[in-house]
Amino acid sequence: MLSLSSQAPCSAFGSCLTILCLLFVQPHIASSALLLSLRNHHNNHQHRRPMIQANQSSCALFAGTWVRDDTYPIYQSNCPIIDAEFNCQMYGRPDSDYLKYRWQPLNCQLPRFNGLEFLLQMKGKTVMFVGDSLGRNQWESLICMVSAAAPTTQTQIIRGDPLSTFKFLDYGLSISFYRAPYLVDIDSIQGKRVLKLDDISGNSNAWLGVDVLSFNTGHWWTHKGSLQGWDYMESGGKYYQDMDRSAALEKGLGTWANWVESNIDSTRTRVFFLSISPTHYDPTEWNAGATIATTKNCYGETSPMSGTKYPTGLYPEQMRVVDTVIRDMRSPVYLLDITMLSELRKDGHPSIYSGDLTPEQRANPARSADCSHWCLPGLPDTWNELFYTALFF
Repeated sequence: MLSLSSQAPCSAFGSCLTILCLLFVQPHIASSALLLSLRNHHNNHQHRRPMIQANQSSCALFAGTWVRDDTYPIYQSNCPIIDAEFNCQMYGRPDSDYLKYRWQPLNCQLPRFNGLEFLLQMKGKTVMFVGDSLGRNQWESLICMVSAAAPTTQTQIIRGDPLSTFKFLDYGLSISFYRAPYLVDIDSIQGKRVLKLDDISGNSNAWLGVDVLSFNTGHWWTHKGSLQGWDYMESGGKYYQDMDRSAALEKGLGTWANWVESNIDSTRTRVFFLSISPTHYDPTEWNAGATIATTKNCYGETSPMSGTKYPTGLYPEQMRVVDTVIRDMRSPVYLLDITMLSELRKDGHPSIYSGDLTPEQRANPARSADCSHWCLPGLPDTWNELFYTALFF
């Protein structure tokens, strides 16, 4: 029998005491030249860790604003890899202005994604996204961005669960997605789903030998009721019906961090972590006069927030946990801090324009709108422009 302990559950989201901005440059360098700053960053492993921004005159890659740019999007909605869940244009979204924004960092320019350059630089290599459906969002985006630059190259896709792989055969490049929404293992014991906060071995063998690994987790740790993905948690040989969700996330990420430090050779493999992707279910967060009763979550939103900060000024408590775990790691892990720039994009979600919804669900946006995932083309393309910049500049 499972021996149970219990802890009082708490909300998985809370306010952080500080808003974190990341510098990719050494603190004593005040130049706004992005190429120089990022090369300095890559030449010094300690600067792959997130740091609180200390000098506003430097390039702040994750602080900035969204600006209109009619040269976007980089690809179209007919990219065949896009899941119906994310293909907003195909499933009736009537507006398209949300596709025509680019991210403008403070004091520098973000290099435009070059798919051919990506193929050449990554020839013969493997890239793997590991995590939940937000990781799949980013995986599909990257494949579409690269494919748009080389439409005649031979490709192959192998779909599976938990691993799917897209191959650019002419370049020997594989880009994979490994579904592991908690990163740590979840096993069936006596017919119950047990989230094993101390064990990652069931997933991690598939990650060995990869050239570039990008991890994410977050949303699944907050689910409750019918959406909760486990029956029990296991930690330290004890079973829990529930525990503080931030504490559980910290334990799970600690297990992941220990695996990275014990198994990844940083001279061979680059490791990234995608920060928490925000949701937009509460319109009072961005509109002080709104009420949830009268304004239907992200439904009907067609433009990003202006300015450089989200009106609530709050990061989720999960982001504090992610930042703490990565700061304490000895191995270099590159934190792609997309949280704030994504919070400004209340317009970027599928809402009711998802192929996963029935006509009846689309008719009821208050209950059915998806304000968690992102349209493709859309915001994850910017995540990948940042990923591209971090890899090559």
